[in-house]
Amino acid sequence: MAAYKRVLLKLSGESLMGAQQYGIDPSRLADYASDIKEACAMGVQMGIVIGGGNIFRGLSGASKGFDRVKGDQMGMLATVINSLALSSALESAGVKTKVLTAVRMEPIGEFYNKWRAIELLEQGYVTIFSCGTGNPFFTTDTGSSLRGIEIEVDAMLKGTRVDGIYTADPEKDPTATKFDRITYDEIYARGLKVMDLTATTMCMENNLPIVVFDMDTPGNLLKVLRGEPIGTYVSNEKA
Repeated sequence: MAAYKRVLLKLSGESLMGAQQYGIDPSRLADYASDIKEACAMGVQMGIVIGGGNIFRGLSGASKGFDRVKGDQMGMLATVINSLALSSALESAGVKTKVLTAVRMEPIGEFYNKWRAIELLEQGYVTIFSCGTGNPFFTTDTGSSLRGIEIEVDAMLKGTRVDGIYTADPEKDPTATKFDRITYDEIYARGLKVMDLTATTMCMENNLPIVVFDMDTPGNLLKVLRGEPIGTYVSNEKA
């Protein structure tokens, strides 16, 4: 039995690299498609946002001389490539999908609007949102927050390569301890980098909870959807 009716799953572009240094690892893509298919079989309506950092990241491009606006536009196109790849993997697994874009580029994807997105979700489509917000200077984390709020999800699920939020970076600090639950206020007070500040503030102000979990372990997505206590649950409510 699913604990959520409708969710927004945020995936990083880097996660699609798998063991590679660049691009898309077909085996990682297949693992994601398998988990998402099982989630759909539970009756969960799922929207997805994928970053583009495995192909191009606008901010790092700007540091190398790219115009920031053009760099961010290149990053938006990278998210379209990733969205099409995931859509293709899901369709091969028998899952109906639709790619919506925040910038017009029919027939590659359908131009986004809230009502069409909700209609597709209710018809059983996995709906993949690409191009972030469609504007430069906004991350795909902010795009995820915006889309999650717009389509009225029960929670945003942030799939990462670590199993939750820690007091410090666990890859750098072996003494870091994990939070099972944490409030948005505490995230600000501790200066924790869960998402960028714009995205975090949007979720806080619109009372949208986030579950941060390890997406790279097969089966974890299903555990989160069943309400099992893995990862870290972020909300405005104290434990």
